[in-house]
Amino acid sequence: MDLLEFLRQEGVSERIVREIEHFRAQWPAQGPLADRVPVPRYFYYGKDIWEEAATALLCGENLLLVGPKATGKNVLAENLAAAFGRPSWDVSFYINTDSATLLGTDTFADGAVSLRKGPIYQCAECGGFGVLDEINMAKNESLAVLHATLDFRRCIDMPGYSRIRLHDATRFIATMNYGYAGTRELNEALASRFVVLDMPAISQEGLIKLLCREFPHLKKAYAEQFAGLFQDIQKKCDGGELSTKPLDLRGLVASVRLMDTGLEGNRALELGIVNKSFDDFEKQLVTDVIRARLPETLAREDVFD
Repeated sequence: MDLLEFLRQEGVSERIVREIEHFRAQWPAQGPLADRVPVPRYFYYGKDIWEEAATALLCGENLLLVGPKATGKNVLAENLAAAFGRPSWDVSFYINTDSATLLGTDTFADGAVSLRKGPIYQCAECGGFGVLDEINMAKNESLAVLHATLDFRRCIDMPGYSRIRLHDATRFIATMNYGYAGTRELNEALASRFVVLDMPAISQEGLIKLLCREFPHLKKAYAEQFAGLFQDIQKKCDGGELSTKPLDLRGLVASVRLMDTGLEGNRALELGIVNKSFDDFEKQLVTDVIRARLPETLAREDVFD
C-alpha cells in the first residue's frame, strides 16, 4: 500500500496529504537518490501524530521525537521520509560522536587530499531527510556543529572548503529517549532548533492493526490478545512493578513470527519477551502476566488460520 493511501485511510487531513503530494512533485528523488528513499516494513498508526509531524516538515521545521521505549519513534521517522519521497540518512549517536563523524573529514585519494563527506553533509547537499537517532547520547559540545545547519542559516561551513547551503527539501528528524544508559540532557540551544513531538504509547487499536497487517493469517481474537498482553505489560511498567526491559514491541512481533514458523506460542513469547529481563523474579512476573492472558499451550493452528 502506498503511504499516502494509508494516510487517507487513517483519516489524515486531505489538505495535508495534498501538500505532501505537492512536495513530492516539486522535489522528486531521482537516480541513485531514489535508492535511499525508505520502503517501510511497518506503518505508524496515529492520525494526530501524523498530522502534527507532517505539518511541521511542510513548514520547513526540524522534528524532535521524544518518548519512552516502544512508542514508534524510528518507525515514524522512516515513514515520514517515505511519505515525502525523500532519500534518508540514518545517524546513530553515541558518546564518541564528533564533527568529523557528522560532517566529514579529510581523506587521501588519487594523490590528493579531498573531503570525505559525512551523512549530515550529504543529506544537506541532496535534500535528504536526516534521521538523528538517540541524539542525546552524544556529548553536547560535539553537537554544536549542527547549530547553523538546523537554524535559519541552513548552511554548513567546513574549514578549508566552501560553504554549503542546505537544499530546500532538507529536513532533520531527531529521536531521543530519556532514561537509557549514556543519555544526557539535551542542550537547550540545540533543542530550540526543533519542533518537539511527544510520542504517545501505541494504542491497542493501532497494535492490532500492525499485527494484522504483518501477519495476514493471524486470527483476530489472538491479535487482540497479543495487543492486550502488551498493554498489560505496559501498565505494569508504568506502575513500577516491572522494568521496561520486557516492554519490547519488536520482541512481541518476533514472538508472533516464531509462532507463525511453528514454534509453540509460550516458548516463542519466552524468547521474544520474557527473556528480555535478566532477573529471575521479574521473568516470573512477566510469565504470570502471559499466563493470565493465554493458555498454557499455544499451537500454531490455534493462532493462525
